[in-house]
This record gives sequence, C-alpha cells and structure tokens, in this order.
Amino acid sequence: MRYLTAGESHGPQLTTIIEGVPAHLNLVQEDVNVDLARRQKGHGRGRRMQIEKDQVKITSGVRHGKTTGAPITLIVENDDWKHWTTIMGIEPLDDTMTEEDVKRKITRPRPGHADLVGAMKYNHRDMRNVLERSSARETTVRVAAGAVAKKILATFGIKVGSHVLEIGGVKAETTHYESIEELQEKTENSPVRCLDPIAEQKMMVAIDQAKKDGDSIGGIVEVVIEGVPAGLGSYVQYDKKLDAKIAGAVMGINAFKGVEVGIGFEAASKPGSKVHDEIIWDQATGYKRRTNNLGGFEGGMTTGMPIVVRGVMKPIPTLYKPLQSVDIETKEIFEASIERSDSCAVPAAAVVAEACVAWEVAVALLDKFGSDFIDEISENIERYKERVRDF
Repeated sequence: MRYLTAGESHGPQLTTIIEGVPAHLNLVQEDVNVDLARRQKGHGRGRRMQIEKDQVKITSGVRHGKTTGAPITLIVENDDWKHWTTIMGIEPLDDTMTEEDVKRKITRPRPGHADLVGAMKYNHRDMRNVLERSSARETTVRVAAGAVAKKILATFGIKVGSHVLEIGGVKAETTHYESIEELQEKTENSPVRCLDPIAEQKMMVAIDQAKKDGDSIGGIVEVVIEGVPAGLGSYVQYDKKLDAKIAGAVMGINAFKGVEVGIGFEAASKPGSKVHDEIIWDQATGYKRRTNNLGGFEGGMTTGMPIVVRGVMKPIPTLYKPLQSVDIETKEIFEASIERSDSCAVPAAAVVAEACVAWEVAVALLDKFGSDFIDEISENIERYKERVRDF
C-alpha cells in the first residue's frame, strides 16, 4: 500500500492517490472528514483554520460505500483559492501582464523554513514556488490517507489514539488512561489534546503568552496503537524494521525534529534490568510483556504490546516577532515579519502523527496478512493468532 500527495498551500486543491487498499473495506467520506476536522482544531491555531473548512471528496476506488481494490483518489479543495487564482495560476502570463502584476513574489527567505535552501536547489528566484509545497498545509491529505489506514486497522480491532505531553516547557503530569476510548474522549474535549487538566490550562496560558510576544512554541506528542499482532515488521534487513519506518514517517512531518519509541532516550540512563520487558505467558492470551518500556517493539518487530511513539515538534518558524534574514535579490539584511500564522500547532500535530504512524502499521499489517480483500485478511490474522498463542 502506498500513496502520493500533490497540491500547493494556496492552489485549487490538495490530492492524494492511495494504491493497495483492500477491496470490501467500508469507507465513506465522513470517515476521513472526522480526522480533517480534528487536524484543524487546537488552541493556538491561526486564521487559516477559519478560512478553510476541510472536507474530502472521494473520486475513485469506492463504490456504494465499499472499496473496490482500485486506486482511491481523495481531494480536499482550498476555499482560499479564489483569492489566489492570478498569483497561483497554471497558465503562462499573457502579453499584457508582467511578473510585477503577479504580486506577492517572495525574495526574502524566512528562517526555519524551506524557502532559501529549496530555492537554491531548484533555482527559483521566486520562493513562493518552494513555500507553497513545503507548507504544512500538505499534511491535510496525509491525515486523509491516515484516516483510510485507521479504518483498515479498526476493521481488525486495532485502535489508534494520541495526546500532547508537553507544550512550551509545560509538561503533563497526569497521563494515565484505562483504554484508547478514554484517551480519545478526553483529548477530543481538551483544547490542547492533553490528559492533564492542570497542565492543559498552563499550556493554554503559555500559548497565549507566545502569541502576545509575537513568538511561537513547540512541544511533544505521543501516539498509541493497541491491538497490533506480534510479528509485524522484520529483523532481517534494516529497511524492514517497522519501528525504523515509523520513526522516518514521524520525522517526515513538518517541523518535527525528534522521535522516540517507548522510553526512548530515557533508556540511556537506565540499566538493562530496568529497560527490557520481561516475557510472560498464559493460556488465554499467549505471550505478553510485564512492562512496555520498548514501546511495543523488539528487533524491529511488534511484540503485541501497545505501540508507543513520541515526536518532538519545534516552534513554528513563521513569527510575528521579526528574525533576521537576507533578500536574495538585493542581498540586504531585513527582519522577516509575517501577518498570519499559528502560535502553536502541537495539538494538530498529534493528529498528523496519528495518521503517519497508523499508515506505517497498516502497511505492515497488509504486508504480513495479504491485501486483496478484507475477509481473506481477517481469516489470515485469526489463523496466525491461533498459531502463535500456543507457540
């Protein structure tokens, strides 16, 4: 299973085409729209979230509410496109127009963005050609693809959730939950997707203060997936290790600068006896671990314990507070000032991280158990679980 995304931040639409989704999966547009709406929520989001009300259109691969096995096309139209038709138009400029007529040419790179390096790489004198594609707006259709992956996982009893552990140095102290359903319910009712109500209020204060200061703040999100069978991924080659693929997927999210599985970097300061998860067995459920310090992985493969992945999002680099840069045309130093931006997108980033982790797990599941149609996959999973339960 694979997908590509296409589209620009202020273009007419964002598109993803997914290939390899099994036939007979129940799928309707609302399955995707739920997660698109979740991505747009969160204390600290900017004015763009008020302009765009993201809704998906499924234009291929689904018939009468079920997938056919053919490629699935998902489209999210940009409502703001009507204001950008000249600036972002596809047709060449006509004889009566000059580049000066197309306003908003960008020659001043913003620190922390892809602007300057992308322009150098592709030889663009107008850096709008870079920022329109490198924008985090692209994560809209990554979330859409992830929603399809989550639908596949849910079909086989695999549940996905996420929450925010830290924003701007404010850390959640209470992170306990009894079930994924409880995690989902509590975080959906939190403006910052945090399980700790005291930390939640402090995070919101920190976000408001950053906005007042013309600054931005980052944080840490955690994704949890329960019900995953043991044995997804492989130890035989480095590029077959599922935890490595997940780490790469999380690092591929805009503004993410770090990732860890289980206790992650904390393992460096602990002895092995406090890190590795003891193995237990009972007749009803088979093999388990007493703890889950390794986040559901051993040797690049799932253990059957919950997958636990954390990602670090840096502060958004588009600031109201000017940072120094250099105009590529005049080489003059200037202070980069931007009109519209989020002061914090960590709560939304948790939804994007969910999508990216869920996608990799769904791909690994289909690699292991087949990908032609749902009933066949279900039968394969059940036979496998029976075999390994008494292994």
